[in-house]
Amino acid sequence: MNFMPISNWRWYGLALYAALLDQASKGLIVRILTLGEQVPVSSFFNLVYVLNPGAAFSFLADAGGWQRYFFIVLALFVSGWLALMLKTPRPRYEALGLSLILGGAVGNVLDRIITGKVVDFLDFHWNGMHWPAFNLADVFISIGAGALICASFREK
Repeated sequence: MNFMPISNWRWYGLALYAALLDQASKGLIVRILTLGEQVPVSSFFNLVYVLNPGAAFSFLADAGGWQRYFFIVLALFVSGWLALMLKTPRPRYEALGLSLILGGAVGNVLDRIITGKVVDFLDFHWNGMHWPAFNLADVFISIGAGALICASFREK
């Protein structure tokens, strides 16, 4: 029987941890805020509770509903591909990037499967301009992409 090396399992564990942390944070927001509520935290940051049926920056949010299934299929495909990529030993930054992207993708696809929309709650703003609200899954995906970029420069 062929088992994966222990080091590979830690990357799956990190992906699972990222997805669980994302889901826990969204669950907390849903419990403490009402839909559309905005709570100022600082001069540049609010907690909000919004539902996004689209992708990043609400891309395709008003597409009529088909995008839910498109994004579910896409996320499941990408998650499966990332999981397969992590099956083989990878340089540390590459494995870190892949696992964080996997965890973020799983966190957001769970929202889409369960409710059809992604819970977003982090709202940064400055001088009257707001960055579109996002969540921890989006943070993990962004950090993961950054790790992959670093890996392309650092590791062979």
